[in-house]
Amino acid sequence: MKVRAIITGVTGMVGEGVLHECLLHPDVEQVLVITRKPTGTTHPKLREVLHSDFMNLAPIAAEMKGYNACYFCLGVTSVGKKEPEYTMLTYDLTLHFANTLAGQSPDATFCYVSGAGTDSTEKGKSMWARVKGRTENDLMRLFPKAYMFRPGYMEATPGMKHTNKYYKYFAWLIPILKVVAPNTGCTLREVGIAMIHAATRGYSSHIIEVKDIKELAK
Repeated sequence: MKVRAIITGVTGMVGEGVLHECLLHPDVEQVLVITRKPTGTTHPKLREVLHSDFMNLAPIAAEMKGYNACYFCLGVTSVGKKEPEYTMLTYDLTLHFANTLAGQSPDATFCYVSGAGTDSTEKGKSMWARVKGRTENDLMRLFPKAYMFRPGYMEATPGMKHTNKYYKYFAWLIPILKVVAPNTGCTLREVGIAMIHAATRGYSSHIIEVKDIKELAK
């Protein structure tokens, strides 16, 4: 199976890393990036659609037709946000995009970058974890082939432009964590390859924890 993927969030650390792996991987034949800002990347596989309003996708909905994978890497931090705002930017935006995609490419594999500690019950004390849990649950209802990625910390891919500005302050901890807590994080390269393999191979669980990311990336 050859992957024809839509990727969002490519001007962030995770999306840029996933795009990088897709452009390198022989099983990926086409990539559509839907983004608010140009990536500055050119590649024979790559096509960009610039669109500023992710809550109004009607003008570009037809562009999503014919793809068999979506790697949804768009997201915001919950820091400084009240629950209504975070819900709008996390749940509402993601589900609007997913529903639009389902109308055009209903059989696509949908990979969503969630987070370690997400609350699948939607009832816990942590606001962000509840919102992420609700988002995961509704995505899995919408797409038969939906995979919720919970990567924990991610080791950056060298040479990328959009590595989180705070990464340099904790990168020194990663070699230690690999020894004392190996299942608390993975590399961004592993995340990208695992997403590609989720589309080509599938996986036994729809919730993809760190250990599953590492297994899928093999």
